[in-house]
Amino acid sequence: MTKSEQLINEDGKYFAASGRIKYYPLAIDHGYGATLVDVDGKEYIDLLSSASSQNVGHAPKRVTEAIKAQVDKFIHYTPAYMYHEPAVKLSKKLCDIAPGDFEKRVTFGLSGSDANDGVIKFARAYTGRPYIISFTNAYHGSIFGSLSMSAISLNMRKHYGPLLSGFYHIPFPDKYRGMYEQPTPNIVEEYLAPLKEMFAKYVPAEEVACIVVETIQGDGGLLEPVKGYFEALEALCHEHGILIAVDDIQQGLGRTGTWSSIDHFNFTPDLITFGKSLAGGLPMSAIVGRKEIIESLEAPAHLFTTGANRVSCEAALATIKMIEEEDLLTASSEKGNYVRQRMDQWINKYDYVGDVRGIGLSIGIDIVSDKETKTRASQEALIICNYCFEHGLVIIAVAGNVLRFQPPLVITYEQLDYALDTLEDALQALQEGRLDQYDINGQGW
Repeated sequence: MTKSEQLINEDGKYFAASGRIKYYPLAIDHGYGATLVDVDGKEYIDLLSSASSQNVGHAPKRVTEAIKAQVDKFIHYTPAYMYHEPAVKLSKKLCDIAPGDFEKRVTFGLSGSDANDGVIKFARAYTGRPYIISFTNAYHGSIFGSLSMSAISLNMRKHYGPLLSGFYHIPFPDKYRGMYEQPTPNIVEEYLAPLKEMFAKYVPAEEVACIVVETIQGDGGLLEPVKGYFEALEALCHEHGILIAVDDIQQGLGRTGTWSSIDHFNFTPDLITFGKSLAGGLPMSAIVGRKEIIESLEAPAHLFTTGANRVSCEAALATIKMIEEEDLLTASSEKGNYVRQRMDQWINKYDYVGDVRGIGLSIGIDIVSDKETKTRASQEALIICNYCFEHGLVIIAVAGNVLRFQPPLVITYEQLDYALDTLEDALQALQEGRLDQYDINGQGW
């Protein structure tokens, strides 16, 4: 029995099943850059970035040195009562890089889940309105507020309801598939119709506090919106005094080649959330918003004992500095364009590739069994993932059938070439009927 097998068997005796989505028997010992090394010494190229929480890669020296230097001073003293310089510097930096030409304030948490939960508090407090609207296929977090905004998985909603009241969902403006899995995408007005009907019949617009969006739906399948939707949504929100909040937990901080994914779209949110890779993988999240909205709550309405942890703040400052000084925003754009030159050809080359989409190094490869009906091929997607794992790549499928290609921004071109070659080998073998050796039972979302 390998060390990995021993560790995984032991894990099964104690670790709660609800806390892990199973894909591979991968027990990681260490990592560097875009490389993972398991406890048996086998190396893998990481195309997942720990769910996009390692944008600057694994164990970057700049970040690890900042962490080590801080823990020798002290690990934490809560900013709920006291002050420390790294939190001040980070607050200013986030206000600088967040979208919007207005005065901002920032508040910190531990995960994207609590940041999105905080959006509910601030939006309701500022507007005095009860209702929050988000999108189907959205994932905003796993605590009750952010979970109530999410609509992506029945396993996240059953057995412990009811969830919080006051939440409604509308279709995401998917530019590949239409509403309700129809093969033809809808136009902007058609995607807005359910919201307008909601306003007309059962949710008064003047009682809606906020609409929460992902510009690109990450776990929903790396979905891109039809052109012009967000501009039309913003106009509708302004008409009714409704706030717009953007969940940039997965797509922010360089993932799409910009500090915020908002920079690719022509609208401005009132609130935005960051997390995942903010502190190089350490627990940290942030809400940045208009001053008047963030200041609509008084202490202790939204604070956490270990929020703005000094070690995490130093890691975040080092992470942002690394993105700036190594020009990882440009790297994300250029590497994304590089892989798309090959991937875009796969739509015509391989029977199972229905679509390739995304911005920068946030790319989804939609695996289908029928290109006309755009029928999801979930089993085939997992088979591809298993082939890749066997050949030294870590990649998963989200939304059942969409390969999630989100490597660290520091990935080398040599690693990208190997990843592309391996994915092509998998697609070719699948097309020729040569991949029937994998047991995918119980894998994936």
